[in-house]
Amino acid sequence: MTRFAIPADHPSLPGHFPGLPIVPGVLLLDEVMQAIARRDGTAPTALLRAKFTAPVAPEEAVELELGPPGARVSFTCRVGARVVARGEFGCPSAPSR
Repeated sequence: MTRFAIPADHPSLPGHFPGLPIVPGVLLLDEVMQAIARRDGTAPTALLRAKFTAPVAPEEAVELELGPPGARVSFTCRVGARVVARGEFGCPSAPSR
């Protein structure tokens, strides 16, 4: 399980949305992609599906759970007990060692 938070001073937040900032879904997906790349040694190449089920505020701790490595890697993002996003990325084979 990985944890991350998007800082309140992130440049995308002032316009998303003024007075009530929420973290854009693309930032959550970027964190997921980075976590997969760190774990598996290769970056995802395709977003197969994604569903955003609740907003995430700046500075909120997001817990990321990844499915097993493979051609398709599922993910679930939670803030506390609340699921905020889930989906699946397509991934190339891990590099040979």
